[in-house]
Amino acid sequence: MYDFDVLVLGSGPGGQKAAIATAKLGKRAGVVERRDMVGGVCINTGTIPSKTLREAVLYLTGMSQREMYGQSYRVKDDITVTDLLMRTQHVIGREVEVIRSQLSRNRVAMLPGLGSFLDAHTVEVSDGTGRETRVTAEHIIIATGTTPARPATVDFDGSTVIDSDGILRLERVPQTMIVVGAGVIGIEYASMFAALGCKVTVVESRTRMLEFCDVEVVEALKYHLRDLAVTFRFGETVAAVERHARGAIAVLESGKRIPAEVVMYSAGRQGQTEALRLENAGLAADARGRIAVDEYFRTQVPNVYAVGDVIGFPALAATSMEQGRLAAHHACGEPVNVMSTLQPIGIYTIPEISFIGRTEDELTNERIPFEVGISRYRELARGQIIGDSYGVLKLLVSPEDRSLLGVHVFGTGATELVHIGQAVMGCGGTVDYLVHAVFNYPTLAESYKVAALDAMNKIRQIERLDD
Repeated sequence: MYDFDVLVLGSGPGGQKAAIATAKLGKRAGVVERRDMVGGVCINTGTIPSKTLREAVLYLTGMSQREMYGQSYRVKDDITVTDLLMRTQHVIGREVEVIRSQLSRNRVAMLPGLGSFLDAHTVEVSDGTGRETRVTAEHIIIATGTTPARPATVDFDGSTVIDSDGILRLERVPQTMIVVGAGVIGIEYASMFAALGCKVTVVESRTRMLEFCDVEVVEALKYHLRDLAVTFRFGETVAAVERHARGAIAVLESGKRIPAEVVMYSAGRQGQTEALRLENAGLAADARGRIAVDEYFRTQVPNVYAVGDVIGFPALAATSMEQGRLAAHHACGEPVNVMSTLQPIGIYTIPEISFIGRTEDELTNERIPFEVGISRYRELARGQIIGDSYGVLKLLVSPEDRSLLGVHVFGTGATELVHIGQAVMGCGGTVDYLVHAVFNYPTLAESYKVAALDAMNKIRQIERLDD
């Protein structure tokens, strides 16, 4: 009756995993995607390019080795945009090949072009040459992702005033930069360009940055960024940007005027739903282009699902992949569990941050007692070997049942280390497991044992006094 059992609009992390999960279940799967965007925003302009750029910055600037070889140590003195993007383009090319291969060997049909709804079961695919094809599907999964939100009052020119996508099109590394917005993307790019020697000013209307993170971790990050000559302007709003021949001036509502070669806006993301003609399927998106879904990622039209950034928070590649898999299983009639709320968050600043579970502030506000266990990288042999004297791992432990309430990591390998805590929390383990476990030596993972012992010693002190 239909051309496909499941048709996916978009080939980013969510769409790709949805299509492959469908194929693995023996169903007919198809993916609609533009020829130049295989892998979606994640591979082409978002996650992969930005994280590869970060890796190139860390290597070429020699930052991670300066603890050992002095603050003047650099792998390359004059770092150009070509140096940075050469690695990025290589990784993007390889990743696109991997995705094409995965879809091909799972017999997922690729439909090149832009898809839009004719009705809840029919999609029109325009290939960009004027040719249009109609395909039908029993179930349709929207995984079209997002683009950087662009305030209507800002005149973007792609070179002086840019959004986060424009970073990959810069002709040279600027000497000065203004980052408007201290969200995850803004702070990640601010730290990268500061590491390159660019003088960065971050303007944020709120009173603090990364409000969902642990306060101590954010303060440590701010200290490191200030050490790289980053200036923070919290509680400030950009009223206008004046473009000039050799740069721009950001005029703040407070009257301050800040000059810079480049102004980068990081004003959140906008769902790519405008061209989908959602109304033909009986759907609508909110002002941010986001689509509402239930716990199984179904929209209000039962055969149409939506996954990934297009449904809003948490808008992470990792969560999008799982959403895509679960949506496909539900669409194919497979039994599925509701997605776990225990998700790790990774922020690829320099140094990086990662956490899972709750923060001290959240636990305090909810009146949940906790004890803190701390391990500092400088006290670990591995920390000394790699030259990381600032890293820290923090465990939040319940003194009542000794369960882990939260894990917060700041420093080298934070986004990898957090998964040990995730495994313990996900399996319902306690801090006792970490106390008795043997970790390889020397490793950063050993920090879990040190922090666990620290927390247990504090809990024992209270228990002794109570006796």
